[in-house]
Amino acid sequence: MSIIKSYMVPHPPLIIPDIGKGNERDIQKTIDSYEQIAKEIAKLKPETIIISSPHTTLYSDYFHITPGKVVTGDLSQFGASNIKFEELLDEELINEIDSICKKNKFPAGKTESIPLDHGTMIPLYFIKKYYNDFKLVVIGLSGLPLIDNYKMGTLIKEAVNKRNKKVVFIASGDLSHKLQNYGPYGFAKEGPEYDKKIMEVCSNANFKELLYFEESFLDKAAECGHRSFTIMAGTFDGLNVEAEKLSHEDITGVGYGVCTFTPKEKNNDRKLIEKYLNNQKEIINSKRRNEDSYIKLARQTIEEYMRTGNTPKLSDNIDKELLNNKSGVFVSIHKFGSLRGCIGTILPIYNSLAEEIIQNAISASTKDDRFIPITKEELDFLEIKVDVIKEPELISSKDELDVKKYGVIVSSGYKRGLLLPDLDGIDTIDQQISIAMKKGNITKNEIITLERFEVIRHQ
Repeated sequence: MSIIKSYMVPHPPLIIPDIGKGNERDIQKTIDSYEQIAKEIAKLKPETIIISSPHTTLYSDYFHITPGKVVTGDLSQFGASNIKFEELLDEELINEIDSICKKNKFPAGKTESIPLDHGTMIPLYFIKKYYNDFKLVVIGLSGLPLIDNYKMGTLIKEAVNKRNKKVVFIASGDLSHKLQNYGPYGFAKEGPEYDKKIMEVCSNANFKELLYFEESFLDKAAECGHRSFTIMAGTFDGLNVEAEKLSHEDITGVGYGVCTFTPKEKNNDRKLIEKYLNNQKEIINSKRRNEDSYIKLARQTIEEYMRTGNTPKLSDNIDKELLNNKSGVFVSIHKFGSLRGCIGTILPIYNSLAEEIIQNAISASTKDDRFIPITKEELDFLEIKVDVIKEPELISSKDELDVKKYGVIVSSGYKRGLLLPDLDGIDTIDQQISIAMKKGNITKNEIITLERFEVIRHQ
């Protein structure tokens, strides 16, 4: 047996009559699609239903699998405490997924048991109207790059096949939340662009394209389901897939897309992981040819440290500009479009720019506590940026900031948070200050001082 069918569904609470109180009829097409799916699942009679949800436990660098024998939940947070769920978990399959992830040294597994979230309960509400003879597996998403979310899907598939389970997979996720000015997050042009593109991709089961959506674009579109859809796509790796679009609505300012996916015959051209990794290597190699002395030094430092554990020594081959000048430096490392590490110094600590770059390159790759240390297996896929910091200056008002030109330092007593200028997804001064405050653990009610600085960016 295997994953016999998959579905891409949204999870708006208002779709439940006890919550929508009549307003659910505004998204009748989505309701009709859900009814069609639920009846189809009842006919398929799966042993297990796997649901990937953006609203269960989410880690930046790990995939959460809900453990235990039974999991419960209700919709009381939406005013419908009478709608309750008590579901048997498929311990056998959960343990197999956990085991396979550990064997592959992949960052996923069983962690704490938590109640069901609405991203899981909304699909269950419809399914359980027609079918109850199944066990459940709940998978969380991760902030890891899209290719890792896809890889999670391939490991789920491996576990399902090994345990010979008859499984239906539900990829729960809304589309953009920025489709209308009256929507919960307002309007952004990336909103309708995302909805159009994702519906085209999924309606044609063109799963390769899921991996190439830029993170900054996803952020600006304020979507919540892309990684869920990507995990689902991974469960079909190496297979042809028949896709059908059932509906797409944007009545509430949020996109609700529904598609069905049926696996077909094997197709090695649809084994996407190796193709994606080879493509990324080519991109990085082409960029390397244009790297200046700043980036080369940072990259050589990271590679030597990862491979030997040694800190590179200064040599006469290093650019004299790096040996004769001093400045604060930030080294940022990205992998597959996602931040992988960033550490720096506002003012110079070492005797030269070269030493500053070397030390901060090592720290960015091994000591950024937001991420696990970089491994030598990742070296072919790293994009590196070096920002040379000009001396900060105190300012009296946020009006003196410009997110493209200036970085910001927000201070309150001994607490300090910094954000570099011209970062993807940072479009407003308030957003820039807010993120810097979070990085410095500074709360909104604290008195703050602001400094700005410019950088010379090497990338």
